[in-house]
This record gives sequence, structure tokens and C-alpha cells, in this order.
Amino acid sequence: MGVPEIPVREGQDGPALEEVAYHRLREALGSGTFLPGDRLSIRRVAAALGMSSMPARTALRRLAAEKALELLPSGTAIVPHLTRAAFVELSAVRAELEPLAIRLAAPRLVPSALDELGALIGAHDDARSRGDAEAVLRHDRDFLFRVYRAADAPMLLGLIETLWLRRGPIFWQLRWVSLASGGMRHRHEEILAALRTGDGEAASAALRREILDASLFIQGATRFPDDDAPADRLARLGRPLREGGAP
Repeated sequence: MGVPEIPVREGQDGPALEEVAYHRLREALGSGTFLPGDRLSIRRVAAALGMSSMPARTALRRLAAEKALELLPSGTAIVPHLTRAAFVELSAVRAELEPLAIRLAAPRLVPSALDELGALIGAHDDARSRGDAEAVLRHDRDFLFRVYRAADAPMLLGLIETLWLRRGPIFWQLRWVSLASGGMRHRHEEILAALRTGDGEAASAALRREILDASLFIQGATRFPDDDAPADRLARLGRPLREGGAP
């Protein structure tokens, strides 16, 4: 998959361009623009961003430092393939942090914001009925991050965004599988209903179930690079997800 064209505002140079390159690539990874194994060369990234190679190189290095990319000696970056063990751990951490954001956001969501969330659910369901897997993922992300931002907890939001850098590619890879009968289903109506009554705990619990259900579905729907690892190691990692405990 190639790097998407990403517009840059006129008149930006120096360190500002490095920030633009970093945040645009970060957004692309988090939203599922890339697949595991995609290669991002400095030249192609720079061309897509409409800038020189230096800010593109800096952005790739920063994302590699966050473990969102793997950097080769040539400077080319690769979107990593998550191991099953890493995916189970990722899901377990998400199941703790994202419900926390829901609880913090609950008392801050005004009626107009709740109505906007309802509209996003409608758009999500319409996209699913049309079989538009890309729009389904986009509306799912928009719904959740609309709530997470309402929590007004910048440190927590940053951690969640970093987790989604690792989540995005595998969910994008399985976007068509997720539409199949019995595939991944969101609990956004349940979350929204709880938020409308101010019940942050119930909304948080619904999101936790959504994350863990999706994790178990993906574990059964794909093969991971470490699937030949010792079974006892994978069993220990999988147990917290099945039982709902901490990793």
C-alpha cells in the first residue's frame, strides 16, 4: 500500500514541518491507513507529504521510537506485524485505559455532544448495511475519540492514541472480515444510553466488553507470527482477557 497524499498548509517550514509530518503519519497509522508489512520509504513519505526528506525522516524516526514502526538501516520504515502475545497485551491495556477515559468523560458530555454521538452511531450502522468497511472503521474511531477527548485528560489521550498506532493496521487488515455475520460488533448504543443517564461506570463496562470481544474475535480470525510459540506462554497471556482480569 502506498503512502496517502497528505496536504500541508502553505508557509510552514523548519520544525513546524517535522511536526506536521509526524502528526499526519501518526493519524494515518492510528486510523488504519496502512497494513502490517507496508514499507514506508523516506522518499515516498516526503512526496506524499509534499515536503523534503528531512521532516519525513524525522517523523519516521519518532514513530519508530514509539514502536509504531520498525526502521531499517536504509531509513525505510515497516509497519510491524503484531505477534499474538503483543496483540493480547495491547488489548488488555486498551481494556483498562479506554474505559477510564469513558468514566472521566461521562460528566462532561452535554446533550448536544451526546446527540452528535448518536449521529455517528447512525452513520456507522448505515456504513455497515452498505458493506462499506472503511467507513465502519472510521465512524467507530470517530465515536470513541469524540468521547475520549471529552475526558479532558491529555496524558491519558496520548497513551490511548499510541495504543491505536499498534491497533490500526491489524483492524484495517481484517476490515472485511469484521463485516461478516458474527463478526465484530460495537456496543456504542449501550455506551451512549449509559452516558445519557450519566452512568459512566455502565458505559465503561460496555466499552471494556466491546474491546475484549473484538480481541477474541481477531485472535480467532487471523494467524499471528508467533502462533508456533509454546502454548503455555500464549495461554498465560490470554487468560486475563477471557476472565476479565488485569494482565
